[in-house]
Amino acid sequence: MRVTRVLLPIFAVLAVLAAGCDWPNIAPFGTAPVRYRDPIFTAVTVTSNIKYGSAVNLENTTVTLQLDMYQPTGDKVTARPAIVWVHGGSFCCGTKTSPELVDEATTFSKEGYLNVSIDYRLESPGCSGSLSNCVPAIQEATADAQTAVSFLRTNAVKYGIDPNRIAIGGSSAGAITALNVGYSSSEDPSASVRAAVSLSGAQVAVGTVSAGDAPALDFHCTTDPLVPYSWAVSTINSAKALGLDAFLESWNETCHVPYTEHRQQILDQSRNFLWWEMDLAHAST
Repeated sequence: MRVTRVLLPIFAVLAVLAAGCDWPNIAPFGTAPVRYRDPIFTAVTVTSNIKYGSAVNLENTTVTLQLDMYQPTGDKVTARPAIVWVHGGSFCCGTKTSPELVDEATTFSKEGYLNVSIDYRLESPGCSGSLSNCVPAIQEATADAQTAVSFLRTNAVKYGIDPNRIAIGGSSAGAITALNVGYSSSEDPSASVRAAVSLSGAQVAVGTVSAGDAPALDFHCTTDPLVPYSWAVSTINSAKALGLDAFLESWNETCHVPYTEHRQQILDQSRNFLWWEMDLAHAST
């Protein structure tokens, strides 16, 4: 028995080395239940419409920025990793109650995370119109998501968050926003994240990738009619060239945000990626 206990960690390390640190495809080790890997809570408490800031839109109107917070019911841990989820909708439409975000926030909350799904400034026609309308809308969404990250970090004690373990994720426009925030992490420590997860996104209209930015995982269809696959390839390759952890999981399909079709893969690989990049083996349990 003693030999087995000694050898298991050794085999685990060898498995990681053999996989070449392909974090999305390396599941966390340990006997179930493992917090942040397995569902250990049966219920989730949702607090809706928490104000996290305000901002002026392109029509010079002040917009109240709100989020919905998802927490494991009955949790006693006071320093939990957090994930900020950002919805899609071409930067003109959509809501924080988007079904895939609700599912992701609920799933990860049952595994011990604190999750928030945010609303942000929307502009008409957003990215369904001309590029001149698209760029400022993307910039606004990125700034609002950064405000949400800063809000969580400022209120970490109040909400039971580990301020050093905040990630961001999103779909479509929300994925673009998540990557923009992740690839701006070296610029503003208060709005920095440990990792970014993208479904059908790319870095667009905000800065460039820099050394010291966050690791990223992007899921993408090779024929994406809205966010070209080439944009995703360019984003990930730019990050890799700087030595950042950056992963592109591709589907040889014509699709955009195929969450329902690939739900389990998205959840599993996101979970693995966040575990390793946020060092959740050493997070509060």
